[in-house]
Amino acid sequence: MKKTKDISTEERIKAAARKVFHQKGFAGTRTRDIAEEAGINHAMLNYYFRSKEKLFEMVMMETMAQFFKGVNLMLNDENTSLDEKIDLIVSNYVDLLLKEPELPTFILNEVRPNPQAFVEQNPIKEALTHSVLTRQYAEAVARGEVTEPNLMQAILNVIGLVIFPFIAKPILTSIINIPEEQYKALMLQRKTLIPQWIKAMLWK
Repeated sequence: MKKTKDISTEERIKAAARKVFHQKGFAGTRTRDIAEEAGINHAMLNYYFRSKEKLFEMVMMETMAQFFKGVNLMLNDENTSLDEKIDLIVSNYVDLLLKEPELPTFILNEVRPNPQAFVEQNPIKEALTHSVLTRQYAEAVARGEVTEPNLMQAILNVIGLVIFPFIAKPILTSIINIPEEQYKALMLQRKTLIPQWIKAMLWK
């Protein structure tokens, strides 16, 4: 019984740390904030995690794993076409960001001071360079089906169209003055609209 209780407490601390770090970032977070969010005292937090740095490292690793979860499978699926991959990637990330809307801002704020460390810990460049998606894109360009030869332009368009509405949510909701459910409905519509826009820009 004691082991179960310990695991439960540790998971509660992790969940609280994710929430607080995602909202406030590393610099703005105190370990007392995390303890309060977890509903435990500060001594208990220190018993499980000796420092804010250790907790943050755990949260950052889990956050990046969550953000890139499944992306390699989507990039390297031989059974899906290029346009199907665009549909899947957009749908996957809109769903993720609806559940975790603070993820993009958190990642950008924490990666900006040391982008090289981010690249080294998350070899997304290598994964993309050698992916089935990259090969399919090059083949589509060679066949004259895609007008933009630079895959990075397509990737930047997808990233911008998916992520920007979540980063700019406080501004957008203030300007448009819409309730949360209506905002979510708009984001869900973009799961269909973004692939259409990308294909209209790239496909002949």
